[in-house]
Amino acid sequence: MEDRIVGFLLWIAVGLLFIGLGVAAHFAKKEVGFWSNVRPLPMEDVKGYNRAVGKLFIVYGLVAMVLGLPILFWQNSGGAVISILGIMLETIVAMAVYTISIQNKYEKK
Repeated sequence: MEDRIVGFLLWIAVGLLFIGLGVAAHFAKKEVGFWSNVRPLPMEDVKGYNRAVGKLFIVYGLVAMVLGLPILFWQNSGGAVISILGIMLETIVAMAVYTISIQNKYEKK
C-alpha cells in the first residue's frame, strides 16, 4: 500500500513540474523551447506563442496527474502499465499538437 502511495506522489510531482513549466512559459518574454537541446524558431507573435506552449504544458501536466490514478487504485502492476502507456500516448499527442497547431500558427514565414 505504501509503495503505491509513494509512486503516486512521485507521479503527481512530475505533473506539477510540467504545470510549473507551463506557468513559466506563459509569462516568458522570449520564445520558449518545446524540444530539448534545440533553440526555438523565431515567432511572429512571441506572447501568443508562449501562452499556447504554456497552456500545452499545463494541460499535459494535468492529464499526466490523472493518468497516475491507476497506480494508486490498482494493486498489481497493471495500474503502472496503464499509466505508462497513457503517458506515451499523451506525449505523442502533445508533440503533434505543438508541430501541427502551435508551431505552424506562430512561426515567422
